Amino acid sequence: MSVSLAMVVLFGFFALFLLLRVPIGVALAFSSLIAFALDGNFNLLQVPSRMFEGINSFSLLAIPGFVFTGVVMARGGIAKYLVEAVRAWVGHVPGGLSVVVVVSSMIFAAISGSSPATAAAIGSVTIPAMIRNGYSKRYAMGLVATSGTLGILIPPSVTMIIYGITTSQSIGKLFIAGIIPGLLLGGSLVVFSVWYARRAGYGRLPRAGWKERWRTLWWGLPGFFLPVLIMGTIYTGVATPTESSVIALFYAILISLFVYREARLKEWVAMLREAVGITAMIYLIVSAAMLFSLYMTNKQVPALLAEWIVDHGFGRYEVFAVTSILFIILGMFLEAVSIILITLPVLMPILQAVDINLIHFAVVMTISMELAMITPPVGLNLFVISGITKAPLGEVVRGVVPFYAVLLFVLVILVLFPELSLWLPSMMKGGV
Repeated sequence: MSVSLAMVVLFGFFALFLLLRVPIGVALAFSSLIAFALDGNFNLLQVPSRMFEGINSFSLLAIPGFVFTGVVMARGGIAKYLVEAVRAWVGHVPGGLSVVVVVSSMIFAAISGSSPATAAAIGSVTIPAMIRNGYSKRYAMGLVATSGTLGILIPPSVTMIIYGITTSQSIGKLFIAGIIPGLLLGGSLVVFSVWYARRAGYGRLPRAGWKERWRTLWWGLPGFFLPVLIMGTIYTGVATPTESSVIALFYAILISLFVYREARLKEWVAMLREAVGITAMIYLIVSAAMLFSLYMTNKQVPALLAEWIVDHGFGRYEVFAVTSILFIILGMFLEAVSIILITLPVLMPILQAVDINLIHFAVVMTISMELAMITPPVGLNLFVISGITKAPLGEVVRGVVPFYAVLLFVLVILVLFPELSLWLPSMMKGGV
């Protein structure tokens, strides 16, 4: 089978399964199996071992830890007290609740590693409060959906873990590479949302007294300490990212059980079920994508594409532009883990051919996928916010439109100034 026909078969069946609403992991596996079977030069008995190879990684064990930590934070009281503390300290500034949303999302992102989890946890607390205080529902939904995307950029990030495993890059360096871009994006969202809120005439909360500020800070302190615990254990060498995820999980459970004591036994069962479901979905996608990328590698698709890019004189910026557009388009239909596992085996030789640093590319790729998470028809954060508010999906989409400009601005800045992504990793052992 020729390369072009093979790709038509592979992606054709994959698209067909998606249209039939087959789960992404199953669609990846079935389309790969059909392509291998039609090609006739692959022993299908190797499939189980190949899929197991895809998830046989110590680093992947960090995913259930961080996922479960995020679920416990969202439903065990930690997120609620974090938001209350931030509200007491900055809620009185113009557009104060907008600042509360962004800052709370940044803190939650520094713990959960998931954009949908961040949007769900922060949105369930802040959207009703914003509406009660005179903010339009559309604006509130758009701000929370956009701020939630910080979950895959600010470390620890599940997306960065998958990227690191796929590209054999240090997960610790990928984590720290997301700090400055995450602060830049968060700061840009704060500035824009305050300007927008003032222009729209949205009010501010009453200034909290110092007694209330210190009280809420005291109750929120265990949550504020979690990012310090995670990053501190990793960068002091006390623990690997995988070990740090387990430390963070046990800490979150202890705080929820013995400090806040808000979750009942029934809710803990639901938390465990939710965390297992999310983890199983990710692991299925990772193992199935192993077959998908294996087929493309067997057909030498990555090498042929890299050769074509070099022959046509594409430079670094052209590759960044094309790949960013590609990720945004793919993100309209797929989630971040699938995009990474499908595209990176093809893109790796191209990135090396035009001398793009893989850590820098990880950050740019992540920002592109943040845009995708608020782009219909399958932007995950749109569905999360629609589910929380019971609002039509179209209303949520209209709410996020003003915030596209902020993400695009940050994306361009990060492409033009790679030092923003590479400065902190360059200070670690081995550099970048």
